[in-house]
Amino acid sequence: MLDAIRWDTDLIRRYDLAGPRYTSYPTAVQFNSQVGTFDLFHALRDSRKAQRPLSLYVHVPFCANICYYCACNKVITKDRGRAQPYLQRLEQEIQLIACHLDPTQKVEQLHFGGGTPTFLSHDELRQLMAQLRKHFNLLDDDSGDYSIEIDPREADWSTMGLLRELGFNRVSIGLQDLDPAVQRAVNRLQSLEETRAVIDAARTLQFRSINIDLIYGLPRQTPENFARTVEEVINLQPDRLSVFNYAHLPERFMPQRRINSNELPTPAQKLEMLQSTIEQLISAGYRYIGMDHFALPDDELAIAQEESTLQRNFQGYTTHGHCDLIGLGVSAISQIGDLYCQNSSDLTEYQNVLATSQLATSRGLQCNADDRLRRAVIQQLICNFSLEFSDIEQTFNIDFQGYFGDLWPQLQDMAKDGLIELDRDRITILPAGRLLVRSVCMVFDAYLEQHSRQRFSRVI
Repeated sequence: MLDAIRWDTDLIRRYDLAGPRYTSYPTAVQFNSQVGTFDLFHALRDSRKAQRPLSLYVHVPFCANICYYCACNKVITKDRGRAQPYLQRLEQEIQLIACHLDPTQKVEQLHFGGGTPTFLSHDELRQLMAQLRKHFNLLDDDSGDYSIEIDPREADWSTMGLLRELGFNRVSIGLQDLDPAVQRAVNRLQSLEETRAVIDAARTLQFRSINIDLIYGLPRQTPENFARTVEEVINLQPDRLSVFNYAHLPERFMPQRRINSNELPTPAQKLEMLQSTIEQLISAGYRYIGMDHFALPDDELAIAQEESTLQRNFQGYTTHGHCDLIGLGVSAISQIGDLYCQNSSDLTEYQNVLATSQLATSRGLQCNADDRLRRAVIQQLICNFSLEFSDIEQTFNIDFQGYFGDLWPQLQDMAKDGLIELDRDRITILPAGRLLVRSVCMVFDAYLEQHSRQRFSRVI
């Protein structure tokens, strides 16, 4: 079975390196300031000519309360009035982008992230969706994949009803941990009852899919109390689960400085948490998709993986990797053809640039032929746990072993260690290697140098 995992502690300790999550290749670390608005307009024109379907990501940066573990681009404020000036600039960006696309290009996927998207009032959410529908071809038949991130402390039945009315059919719920001591340590007090109420509303209102996010490695977590959280979450029966490894990087993310590092679980405890979580979820019928993600067997991600059509982009695992991804809002990233570009991550700068009717593109990258080749290799490995050399050879007109000859010794070592099976035709990630698939992908990363790995979280 595709979800089969074999736990090998010695192997994990040897290959548990810091490295990218490969929501893109090349990763955002390689973005540079040489890419600007002109490149974006050129890519949009190509998208229009090719009539490619679209995926829209909208970033809402505001949160009423700070969660100490959070590494997202956010603005902490109790002042709800700050949303309106931001929405005005966001609507300008929507108009500037949309006029370079064809109005018939369908928006197959839409995602509101943050921050806390439901920081916005009901009227503001209506206003924003009205602008998106005015300028983009959003689907009206509920066939699109339209999702929004929910903080149960910022949503109730009326909020869920509004979201369903506006066209959202998927929700992603931040939970992280249910233990009160852990919640106090990270400043996120959220009861099981609050979370269950939002999930009950989503089910009653016929949302198509519910995702729950958990984090292991937080302060005051123990293998025992985290197992209780996982058990409660299984009882909620989400369609998908994301179980993230907390990366404590206080030198990069200021809120994390408020976490007492003496209260963090040991590496051995974190491994025990992960192993127990995997066993609990697999026993409950969830499939391991990869990279911290689990799904029920009838979920679209699990089906796509079975059919070898699963893809990965800046929104994680997806069935819409064929779409051009348009990022809207502060810090949002777009992937249009072979162009990656990112808006300014500074809210004031983002708003000031758009006030001059210019786009806030601040950096990016144009993929070259080698990037496209390695991207295809990494995508196959991280999504399907296998790679047929003939597929790459036919697509890119290369001899696989010849092109990657200098990597062969590393791959052979991984084969000896039992991470992969390597022969003349393919690479197969073995059950013991599936948790470490990032380490296999890192072999093919032409940009990854030892000194740059400190910018990434560890694999496990």
